[in-house]
Amino acid sequence: MVRRTKEEAQETRNRLLDAAEVLFQAQGVSQTSLQQIAHQAGATRGAIYWHFKDKAALFNAMMDRVTLPLEAEVARASAGTGAEPMDEVEHQMVEALKLMTSDMQVRRVFDIATHKVEYTHDMESVQQRHLSARNGCVTEFEKAMVADARRTRRRLPIPAPAAAQGLHALISGLIQNWLLDPSAFDLVATGRQAFRVYLAGLGFTPDVPGAVR
Repeated sequence: MVRRTKEEAQETRNRLLDAAEVLFQAQGVSQTSLQQIAHQAGATRGAIYWHFKDKAALFNAMMDRVTLPLEAEVARASAGTGAEPMDEVEHQMVEALKLMTSDMQVRRVFDIATHKVEYTHDMESVQQRHLSARNGCVTEFEKAMVADARRTRRRLPIPAPAAAQGLHALISGLIQNWLLDPSAFDLVATGRQAFRVYLAGLGFTPDVPGAVR
C-alpha cells in the first residue's frame, strides 16, 4: 500500500509537470496560473502545493527533468576521462544538439526557458538556477580547454575564462535562434562547424594532437 501510494504521488507529480510544460509554452510562464496547471493535469490546486512550494519550484523541477542529464554529460567530458578533453566536449555538445532536434520534450522545455519566462521577483530562484547552470557549464568548458592546452603545450590567445564564455555564448546563441525557427538551419551540422571554427581560432588546429577535427 505504501509503495502504491508513492507511485501514485509520483504519477501526479509527473502529470503536473507535463501540464506545466504545455501551458507554459502556449501561454508563457507569467500568464499561467497554478490553478490552470492543476486543471490541465486533472488534479487539485492542493496537489500542486503538496509537491511544489510555488510556481518557481515547479518550473525548476520541470527544467531538472531535461537539463540535469545534459549538465552531467558536460561535466563528464571536462573531467578528462578521455585523452582529448575538447574532443569529448564536442561529442557531448553534438549529442545534446541531436537530442534538442529529436526529443520534443527537451525542445519544449528549452523553448520555455529561453522565450517564455520573465525573471520577476517571484521567479528569482529560476533566474538563479539559470545563472548557476550557465556558470557551471562555462567552468567545465574552461577546465577542458586548459587541460587540452596543457597537454598540447599550446598557449590560448585569450584567457581561458573568456574563451569558455565565448564558447558558451556561441552554443546557447545557436540554440536560441534555432528554437525561433527550427527550419532555418540544421542545428547539429551548424553547431559542429561553428564549434570547430571557434576552437581553431583558439589554436586547436588539425595539425595539433588532440585538436578538434
